Amino acid sequence: MPSPYRFPRHPLAVAVALALALPTSALAADSSIEERLAELEARIAASERRASQAEQRAARAEAALEKQQDSQQLVQGGNTSQGAGEEELSAGSIPSQVREEEGEGEGLSMSVYARSGLLIGSDRKSAPGGPYLTPGGRSGGAVGRLGNEPDTYIETVFDYNQRFENGAHSLYRIMLADGTTTSNDWTADESDLNVRQAFVEFSDLPSFTGAFENASVWAGKRFDRDNFDIHWLDSDVIFLAGTGAGIYDISVTDGWDTSFSLYGRSFSDYAVVTDEQPGLQDDTDNLILTSNNRFGPWQWMISGMSANDNDERDNDPRNGIPGDNVAENGVHIMAAYHGDSFFGMGEGTFKAALMYGHGLGGEVKALGSDGNLNEDANTARLAVYGTTYLAPKWRIAPALLAQTSRDRYADGDRYDWVTLSARLANELNENFEMQYEASYQWMDLDPAGYGYEDSDGNPQVFESVNGGYTRLTIAPTFKPQVGDFWNRPEIRLFATWSDWDEDLNNFSNDDALGSDGFTGSEWTFGTQMEVWF
Repeated sequence: MPSPYRFPRHPLAVAVALALALPTSALAADSSIEERLAELEARIAASERRASQAEQRAARAEAALEKQQDSQQLVQGGNTSQGAGEEELSAGSIPSQVREEEGEGEGLSMSVYARSGLLIGSDRKSAPGGPYLTPGGRSGGAVGRLGNEPDTYIETVFDYNQRFENGAHSLYRIMLADGTTTSNDWTADESDLNVRQAFVEFSDLPSFTGAFENASVWAGKRFDRDNFDIHWLDSDVIFLAGTGAGIYDISVTDGWDTSFSLYGRSFSDYAVVTDEQPGLQDDTDNLILTSNNRFGPWQWMISGMSANDNDERDNDPRNGIPGDNVAENGVHIMAAYHGDSFFGMGEGTFKAALMYGHGLGGEVKALGSDGNLNEDANTARLAVYGTTYLAPKWRIAPALLAQTSRDRYADGDRYDWVTLSARLANELNENFEMQYEASYQWMDLDPAGYGYEDSDGNPQVFESVNGGYTRLTIAPTFKPQVGDFWNRPEIRLFATWSDWDEDLNNFSNDDALGSDGFTGSEWTFGTQMEVWF
């Protein structure tokens, strides 16, 4: 972009212009020609720097606009063809694409995720629900969420973006969240209002060059930028969060970007086994060091964990299981592929991930969040899902989530489950569509004597169970504009039928399955809204 300033560039030309324009007496009275020339040259240099910075900001804005337009074209394409654009969600959260692009603007902005619904049984009373209500849910086994959520949950994100004269950019973010299952309008006694994120991130730093030219640095409490999920199950594929610091997007080569982070998570208020103070309450921090690498559509992630003195935890009641086998260290790895087609068979998207964790890494989804894991815990998980159009007015989103875990909390225990789910939508007009969801989960669980304390402090022991759980939902849905799985807001009515093998009622005395009036072949009804922007 040419400079808007028309001053002569050569010092001699500047001197001649000044000599012609100013009286000799004025020049002599003020200062020497050399001083004026130096001042003028400095002003010209400063003006050119500002023009260059403006040009850089304009280029960034143009690139962001093109990116946004490309995204909108992909989303709109779902209305006229079998293709469907995708915005990733983070398990009941704001779309990640929105979160990533918020940093392009300046000033204060807000984004929101919210859902609120009423879930009623055939007895006209509130019914149990949630993607994790099955026995497999205790180890992360989610089932379909459509017509299966009895709560009100909200997230509100406030961002303040600032652009500096040298081109550097800063983002400050705070996220407030609250959730409750009561249907009342005033829920202060049940509120879980919480600050889930509070961090600052710097990018476009002019002093960062070479491999760090596109890198950004951050510190504070946050969700990791590269988390992603299966929205239909309200289950993260990977969820890394806590308080710490990191650096994103170091360009190792043209096709290889890497990021590093250090997160801390607290394991608090557990009993320490000592002869001197057998009831002492203590806590510790689990430190998670992660290297996250991208090779085009491929993602490879490795994390190491350390929670000093966590092996002193007494996990009673364990029905005689000793507390000295609790993990103090762990490792976690993930290989993932982010596809831009529907499994290579047509327009759409898909993602696939394979994860393995040992010790503290045995909780492979919510990284580093479980302090009760056995030091010999081994867990492997497979996650696959996609979205596409079967026909111009028919969308489908199938998903597979499977996990196998051994020695998770006690030597010899076993937690195996597989979830198959599919959501189907038929767009009937501009503002109305029919949504359908089918979900099935198979479980084979052997806790090997591991237990818990109930709400009254009494020891309980999980029972070994084996069987399947089935859910079918039909949901008439209203929305301002149909097309694409990611268009919100929505207002849904729904009817859900669920059934499960009788053996699953025996897993626990205080979970949903097997409770009074909820033993199988259940009908539930309700309504729900969901919105994000």
